[in-house]
Amino acid sequence: MTKITALLLAGSRPGSDPLAQAAGVPVKPLAPVAGDPMINYPARALLAHPTIGQLIILTQTPDLYAANPATAWLASHPQVRFETSDSGIASTLLGLLDRPDLPFPLLVTTADHVLLDTAMLDQFVAEGQGADIAVAMVERATLLARYPSSRRTWLKFRDGWWSGANLFWFGSAKARAVIALWQEVEQDRKKGWKIIASFGPLVLLGALLRLLGLRSGIARIGRRFGLNARLVAMHKAEACIDADKVEDVTLIEEILRGRPGADGSATGSI
Repeated sequence: MTKITALLLAGSRPGSDPLAQAAGVPVKPLAPVAGDPMINYPARALLAHPTIGQLIILTQTPDLYAANPATAWLASHPQVRFETSDSGIASTLLGLLDRPDLPFPLLVTTADHVLLDTAMLDQFVAEGQGADIAVAMVERATLLARYPSSRRTWLKFRDGWWSGANLFWFGSAKARAVIALWQEVEQDRKKGWKIIASFGPLVLLGALLRLLGLRSGIARIGRRFGLNARLVAMHKAEACIDADKVEDVTLIEEILRGRPGADGSATGSI
């Protein structure tokens, strides 16, 4: 198959981040998880996957990663390059879609996706094939069956309660229309009803009356924009556990200790 370009979002939002403050680091992706900067985990997972051709790290401060001994390996890796991002995710992506050096498909994830692994990437890449845009999500029952105390932001639909898994697939330039809409609601990403409303009154009404499933809602959004839009319902509960809060890091470190081959040591590079 065509090699995929992976985009790893490692930018900073306006204002201070509590995880970065607690760790005494200038930006959140450098905050340690089990002794290693969190950005190293998804970076290693992406670079180890056979479908990934290149990894582009998007950040406002690329020099911070080159200067940090624990992340300097990224700056010298032959498959990695840093690019300066805008303040918003959607505006950054819109600036990249038309570049000839970034052929489709594009896979986007975040630096706090510490638990990203081969199985998640296998599923997402397989189910994203052929879509113009795909989004990974986890249904609440999947998460709570394994981690009943984990707290997420949920959107309620007829087919369940769903939380984002920080994995996005852009298979063609048709995705531009949806990303432009994303840009409009980016500041309200935690306010589920505003995001749903932005996709039109039928989608909003269906969600409020619990008549619309997430899969059919995403497909309807795709038809509105003349593209193939797809939900990837992730099998692994860990797909929606990102390092967003102190309690998330505690849970993630517990999960990492339980993974095969885990010895509690930081590794620095692949």
